[in-house]
Amino acid sequence: MEMDVSVNVLGGPLVPCSTQPLTGFFRDGCCNTSDEDVGSHTVCVLATEEFLESQKQSGNDLITPWPQYAFPGVKPGERWCLCASRWLEAYRNGVAPKVFLESTHKRALEIIPLELLERFAADEFN
Repeated sequence: MEMDVSVNVLGGPLVPCSTQPLTGFFRDGCCNTSDEDVGSHTVCVLATEEFLESQKQSGNDLITPWPQYAFPGVKPGERWCLCASRWLEAYRNGVAPKVFLESTHKRALEIIPLELLERFAADEFN
């Protein structure tokens, strides 16, 4: 499986999103992607309780651990590589989490306009 070039939405190098918990389609801590990543796990978000509950209710349970898939479950305050379409859904539902632009892969822009991501930019020092 060939990984896309690691470039963020700002055109710079993709910065790691999280190693605690270990995130990313490739579980490499980055929101890297490839053509095999059908969900486009490209948006590095700061999870909130409201966002996580909303996702669970819409069928995307990010809270419950799934050890067989190396998925620890996400807690409020943690960073996670989210599917771009799920972020857009959260935005439309009024619960969009903050986004770390330097850790968000440029392929997210195929689904979400940069201007919208910039409106939800998190402080990089959180």
